[in-house]
Amino acid sequence: MFLTRATLSFYDALLTLAYPQVCSLCGNSVESRIYGSVCRSCWKSTRVFTGAEVICWKCGVPSREGIHRKEAETIRCRRCDLQPFEAARACGVYEGALRESALLLKRQPNLSAHLLNLLVGVARCSPLDQATRIVPVPLHPERERERGFNQALLISKAIAPALGLMVDEQSLFRIGMSHRYRAGLDAKGRRDTVERAFSVRFPQLIEGEIILLVDDVFTTGATVSSCAEVLLSEGARAVYVLTIARPAW
Repeated sequence: MFLTRATLSFYDALLTLAYPQVCSLCGNSVESRIYGSVCRSCWKSTRVFTGAEVICWKCGVPSREGIHRKEAETIRCRRCDLQPFEAARACGVYEGALRESALLLKRQPNLSAHLLNLLVGVARCSPLDQATRIVPVPLHPERERERGFNQALLISKAIAPALGLMVDEQSLFRIGMSHRYRAGLDAKGRRDTVERAFSVRFPQLIEGEIILLVDDVFTTGATVSSCAEVLLSEGARAVYVLTIARPAW
């Protein structure tokens, strides 16, 4: 294993020297391919969750108050009370390297090794570690043809081997073509764009399962809530959400 890692590190160093890459955020050199298109310094300045933060136990939003983290499950922001998923977690705040990684993933089907490690780390922690099946948030077929891939499915397939879970890309599908979100759209507007946009094709596959619902970014929770609602209505025992990033509010 040591030789394998050493060989990979040497190969990575050679690639970096032969084909230097510029950080898409600051313009400095990217030291290693494992960081994707962002340098180590920009990753360090991005708020990546460590597990020590005080967050809403349900939606994962960081608390603005400097309260001591004691009983994690009692900390609630109350804004997510009506959302049907059990809990949602992200690798960190939608800024810097995480924002750039999420945006790049909409254009290119590439997931950096560093981001993959972050996603797997979050999925292995409580409460997401209870999941028994991975379900990616589906794109409408027309949107997927335009893009060429579904970024949520790409994330799902990348993390599945490390988690020992199967990816179910068949059961949940999108039945409506929601409009692209417009700048300044409020939470209700976002909910309206995905209301009744999803359906379950094979309810027998999700009945009794604890679903790890995967998407790229958690914004208001409208999309994952719409998915969770239909999954639960068709027999899923619980739905947990994993995303790359979420806003700090």
